[in-house]
Amino acid sequence: MIPLEDARARILEALRPTAAETVALAEGWNRVLARPVLARLTQPPADVSAMDGYAVRAADAGLGTRLRLIGAAPAGHPFDQQVGPGEAVRIFTGGFVPAGADGILLQEDATESEGTVEVREAVQPNRWIRRRGLDFAEGEALLPAGRRLSARDIGLAAASNHPWLAVHRRPRIGILATGDEIALPGEPIPPGGIVSSNAHALAALVRAGGGDPLVLPIVADDRDAIAAAAAAARGCDLLVTTGGASVGEHDLIQAALGQDGFSLDFWKIAMRPGKPLIWGRLGATPVLGLPGNPVSALVCGVQFLLPALAVLSGLPAAAPPTILVRAGAALPANDRRFDHLRATLRIDSAGHTVATPFPQQDSSMLANLARAEALILRRALAPALPEGAEVPAIPLGQFGI
Repeated sequence: MIPLEDARARILEALRPTAAETVALAEGWNRVLARPVLARLTQPPADVSAMDGYAVRAADAGLGTRLRLIGAAPAGHPFDQQVGPGEAVRIFTGGFVPAGADGILLQEDATESEGTVEVREAVQPNRWIRRRGLDFAEGEALLPAGRRLSARDIGLAAASNHPWLAVHRRPRIGILATGDEIALPGEPIPPGGIVSSNAHALAALVRAGGGDPLVLPIVADDRDAIAAAAAAARGCDLLVTTGGASVGEHDLIQAALGQDGFSLDFWKIAMRPGKPLIWGRLGATPVLGLPGNPVSALVCGVQFLLPALAVLSGLPAAAPPTILVRAGAALPANDRRFDHLRATLRIDSAGHTVATPFPQQDSSMLANLARAEALILRRALAPALPEGAEVPAIPLGQFGI
């Protein structure tokens, strides 16, 4: 068995980002930029008013002064003349500050009557004016390549006049579930069989990670059938299998793919749940073989599949983000396998985040995983810890799973 961190590093080192494609701005959310976004204009394009009021010369706008109103400058309709001594222009938020003006008299600090404006609060030079280029200038690098686009990023790209974006293509992930005993939800369950949850759960995980899942039909424990199904996924950026990853008589993934030239890098990881995990390559297609146990498959998905999706999408190689929490119960000493304790989260009266592991951690309990909000991480040979001790955890909500 190899350590979890070594296994993840070997997986991520073997992957490369997908090629770039061009998408409409409206389709850019959650995609990863393949090229940086540079401003195509300057924002604001001129000095603009930050408030409703009057554009004036500050030197003329002392307390009690009366100014002559010579025009208006609402947003989108600039005033094309100059403001001279003793003059004012009615202006609104976003309106271009006319030439000659260097301050804004707020409308609540002014009284307008019969074509004049009385100053009831002295105007400070440059007050309430947003200078040209305050936000960004034409040619400025706004968003770097390798950034996953948020709604805020989409707004910035739109404001900088980009109707199209160059992003990495969404990784195509083939998902192949194997086993004589499994059936799809709603189909007849074979004698001694169970309903398959892995393909659907992993497909959802792939979507959460920004990929496009291709769910292949369930394949029985037959070498030729497994090999044929895997061959159908050779156009994918990654093939994920579930089940058959161990060395039992019916664990056939390695044997089935081996007859088509499968190259094995490693299998078996010192982690719980999820020890039997395969990593290798079938021709040009990377293959990640996950355990058939549903909890093990999803925990391995968090630790390996999501980081793999990130690299394929154009993001840096990294472990899943963790937070420090207080243990909501005493934790026993750990053995030689890196453990993932399914836990709930709460905020205590002191404002600390507390993660409380479920009393039962059996890897067959999918309901507990669904109720879990975090995975408490316990390294190999970690010592026993009392309740309240600080421990690292992966918050599951960050992945939308």
